[in-house]
Amino acid sequence: MEKLKPKLFSVMKTYTVEQFIKDVVAGVIVAIIALPLSIALAIASGVGPEAGIYTAIVAGFLVAFLGGSRVQIAGPTAAFATIVAGIVAKDGTDGLMVATILAGFFLIIMGFCRFGNLLKYIPYTITTGFTAGIAVTLFIGQIKDFAGISYLHGEKPVETTEKLSALFHNLTSVNQISVLIGCLTLAILILWPKIFKRIPASLIAVIVTSAVVEIFQLDVVTIGKAFQNIPEGLPKLTIRASLFTLQGIREQIPNAVTIALLAGIESLLSAVVADSMIGSKHRSNMELIAQGVANIGSACFGGIPATGAIARTAANIKNGGRTPVSGMVHSVTLILVALFLMPYAKLIPMPCIAAILFQVAYNMSGWRSFVNLCKSSPKSDILVLVTTFLLTVIFDLVVAIEVGILLAAVLFMKRMSDVTQVEGWREVDAENDPDSIDLKVIPAHTQVYEISGPMFFAAAGKILGISLREDTKVLVIRMRSVNAIDATAMHNLEQLYENCEKRGIRMILSHVNSQPMNVIVKAKFDKKVGTENFCGHIDEALKRAQELIES
Repeated sequence: MEKLKPKLFSVMKTYTVEQFIKDVVAGVIVAIIALPLSIALAIASGVGPEAGIYTAIVAGFLVAFLGGSRVQIAGPTAAFATIVAGIVAKDGTDGLMVATILAGFFLIIMGFCRFGNLLKYIPYTITTGFTAGIAVTLFIGQIKDFAGISYLHGEKPVETTEKLSALFHNLTSVNQISVLIGCLTLAILILWPKIFKRIPASLIAVIVTSAVVEIFQLDVVTIGKAFQNIPEGLPKLTIRASLFTLQGIREQIPNAVTIALLAGIESLLSAVVADSMIGSKHRSNMELIAQGVANIGSACFGGIPATGAIARTAANIKNGGRTPVSGMVHSVTLILVALFLMPYAKLIPMPCIAAILFQVAYNMSGWRSFVNLCKSSPKSDILVLVTTFLLTVIFDLVVAIEVGILLAAVLFMKRMSDVTQVEGWREVDAENDPDSIDLKVIPAHTQVYEISGPMFFAAAGKILGISLREDTKVLVIRMRSVNAIDATAMHNLEQLYENCEKRGIRMILSHVNSQPMNVIVKAKFDKKVGTENFCGHIDEALKRAQELIES
């Protein structure tokens, strides 16, 4: 069983000075990358820019200290932006705090209940669909700041469709200077990495655009103008016991489940990617517990939901980070930023933040995977993919995941039902199947039916479709290809036995595998049929049938 032990406590046994130096360098570089992203994602989430830095500080440190991955970097991510913005618009920051803390407790419970491996059962089509949907909603949400549009009619849109409508009705308020600053940012983001790869393009874009706007006193909205009274210094404990009323907790449970599920999926996906890059193996359940503690800590200090960030984790690895120490250095570096550089953050133009988020949305969209799935997947998978994507954009992630999983489950059951066959023996090529009917002698008054595939409720009706001849005295059911059976199929098997008993037909079961046999024994069906009528091989079953006919 997987250990519930933080990776930090394991790697420190062989820690060296050389690795410490590499971890410090990697941690500082990741902090530089995380700074503009954390501010941008906080603004996209409908909260102040400081909340993003606080999240990266608190959550980043706790995940590094307690996590099950050697190199995971945690903080605010684009996947949460639209969800958090919706919660803040409806229930305010107090509602977000309650939802985030509840989500943290859910994640801790999931870790202790060993649910780390269960999240892999969420279909790839669903994760691809809602990730692409989140990217689209994030992109649409930033058009207003990129173009400097003002809502002239007092609109306060929350849903994506409402935002599109508000943008359309206020196109006349586009600020051309804002568009130029946004385009300058995009140019830097695209061209800078081709020239200098060591210094993050987003940091250069923030510095250049802030300097241009300040020097030329351009009419562009900055963070300082958009957010008044931005706190400076270290994050302070902001939790209040009065927020946790029974009614408030009940209202935030759906949001908390969504945050917990998304945090679990994204953090474990990030850990899997990291494992492939460094040849390690993360502890999934410990990672969930760490993510839970980190989200509780983030909310208590004025932050927003956090999870493992794939891009920042990859940057950590590429710059030499190999232990959780680099993640802790990343948080300490951001503490220094919060102490000394927050006044300068007020100068950052909002079009610059929007452009950075445009790039984030593009990178997370996974449009190549989306297109490839549409080209190469079965129609049922394409239906799940497109449905999840559209529901994420039009409604929200909660509806998308619920409907996506339900639809995927129904289509999976349909597919399994289609491959499960209950059919009488027919002539087949003896060379391909040494147990084929060509090599067997079936006794008179005997019918042999073979079941192929799992016997579960969606396919159980096929059992009652077995057609018996008038002269049949023995029915042999061959189950060598049945690896599982559920209660519905067991009930139908019992009904078939009762029908046979009424007509004086004896039943023999051949090659029953372990799981079906356990269900049969638990239902005491073996005693009804008779243990002597359970045979390990079809030859034994046919011999037993001959004995019953003769007797």
